Amino acid sequence: MKDIAGKTFKVVVVGSGPAGLTAALYAARADLAPLVLEGPEPGGQLTTTTDVENFPGYPNGVMGPQMMEDFKAQASRFGADVRYGTVDHIDFDQRPFKLTVDDEHTIFADSLIVSTGASAKWLGLESEQKMRGRGVTACATCDGAFFRNQHVIVIGGGDTAMEEATFLTRYASKVTIVHRRDEFRASKHMQKRALNNPKIEVMWNSELEEVLGEQVVSGVKIKNRETGESKVLDDVTGVFLAIGHKPNTDLFKGVLDMDETGYILTEAKSSKTNVEGIFACGDAQDSVYRQAITAAGTGCMAAMDAERWLENQEEKKEAAV
Repeated sequence: MKDIAGKTFKVVVVGSGPAGLTAALYAARADLAPLVLEGPEPGGQLTTTTDVENFPGYPNGVMGPQMMEDFKAQASRFGADVRYGTVDHIDFDQRPFKLTVDDEHTIFADSLIVSTGASAKWLGLESEQKMRGRGVTACATCDGAFFRNQHVIVIGGGDTAMEEATFLTRYASKVTIVHRRDEFRASKHMQKRALNNPKIEVMWNSELEEVLGEQVVSGVKIKNRETGESKVLDDVTGVFLAIGHKPNTDLFKGVLDMDETGYILTEAKSSKTNVEGIFACGDAQDSVYRQAITAAGTGCMAAMDAERWLENQEEKKEAAV
């Protein structure tokens, strides 16, 4: 980072998942020479995913980390400068924006594209983390098809858990919802939809105690919170966490408009935020779809919006001369 300290970039992309790298690709092809700061999780959530089979252009599927390397290589080919670095602070009051990276380097940006993504909430079990990508996942839409005719469990009790459990019945032979309380938080409609599905069962007042298996999930241990007794389900091969996501947007709190959860709000049919020159894309502003393909699409939008905004700024300068 020392070689670019003090330098001003037309576009700085904060984050390097599908949204950020697509934004970088479009910005690079527009001759804007974007800088991409990868953040603490280069490549985003896809780097923790194994097979990706629902992204166009990969007819035989692709490993998540490999796909993100492909994204990075394509953006770099056109001139994007992708660097490992985390933005710690942004001075929003000055133009160009002043960014502090890794607590020591300062760079400047005429425009910012925020693609910091979101992180799935996890229970924090050692066995859960060990088996991530090996049968433990936080995305039914991404991974459900890998569990055809198998028994899977869904952890959670909100609308997301009901939706994911119902979706999984398309593939799984049985879906067990494990919920730590004696009633769901989900809307009545979503509860009814799930509970009326013959493939779905519920373990009330229960919590996941341990994920079993070495290379892949081969069972789970569930603890009853009322009796304290534990039960092993030795036919479970998939564990789906549905306890929510947290957008990685703390850096922008108090500056960019957000919803109550922290997702950045953008203008309709655009990536524009409430601050001129700052654009948001991907899971940092999408609480609904949260797919690689939709993230990439909004990354394209952000780059195009940034390009047009920069052109407009240049026109204003020329007119003022």
